[in-house]
Amino acid sequence: MNRINTLRAALVALLPLAAIALASPAPAQSPSASPAPAASPTPAPAPSATPVPPPAETKSPADSPAAAQTPAPAAPVQTADPFGEPFTLEPKKVVMLKGTANWDSAFDALIEAFKQLTALLDKDGVKASGNPMIVYTSTDDTGFTFIAEIPVDQDVKNLENMSMGNSPDGKALKFVHRGSYDNMDNTYEAITNHLDDKKLEAKDTFIEEYITDPLKTAEDKLVINVYVPLK
Repeated sequence: MNRINTLRAALVALLPLAAIALASPAPAQSPSASPAPAASPTPAPAPSATPVPPPAETKSPADSPAAAQTPAPAAPVQTADPFGEPFTLEPKKVVMLKGTANWDSAFDALIEAFKQLTALLDKDGVKASGNPMIVYTSTDDTGFTFIAEIPVDQDVKNLENMSMGNSPDGKALKFVHRGSYDNMDNTYEAITNHLDDKKLEAKDTFIEEYITDPLKTAEDKLVINVYVPLK
C-alpha cells in the first residue's frame, strides 16, 4: 500500500470479395465436314446425325470446391478494457458517509464504510440503484479523506451520521482496474503517466466505482472503474 500512497498523492498533484471475373466458356468447335462418299449404283442410306453432347453445366462460385471449403468467420475478438476513455458522469442521488483513513488500512476503512451504508439501507428497506462508489477528496503522505456513496432512487430516513446528496458529474476519463485493491498502484501510476503525456488538466478529486460487490467479492477478483474528472 505504500506505493499507492505515493502514486495517488502524485495524481492529485498533477490534477491542478474483390469481384472475380468468370471466363466465358469457349464456343464448341464445329466438326469438320467429311468428304462426300463415292457414288454407288445402289443409293446408300443417309448416315444418321451424330448427336451433339449438351453443353456442360456452368457451376456457380458457391458450388465450387474452393467455396465449399471456405472456413466460417472467426469469432469476434474481445476488446480491451477502456483506458483513458472520455466519459460523461451523470449525477445520481446517493446516500453518503464521509471518512478518513491511513494508507496501510485503506481497504478495510472503505469496506467498513460500505457496510455501514448497506446496513442503513437494509434497516430502512431501501434498495441500492447502482454500484457503490468512493470519492477521494484529498490525499497526503499518511492517508486520505473520502466519501463512500451508494446510489438510491428514494430518500432515506433516519440517516444517523450519514447524509443524502448527488454523486459527481461532468466530463471525465474512464480507466479500469482488475485485481486487488493493494495492486491498484500500477493502475494509478499508468493514469498519472497518461495525464502527463496528454497534458490534461484534472480536478482535485477522483472516483472509484466498484463494479463487483466489494462486500462479497474476493479482493483479487475486484473490478473497479476509476474516473478522473477533467476541468
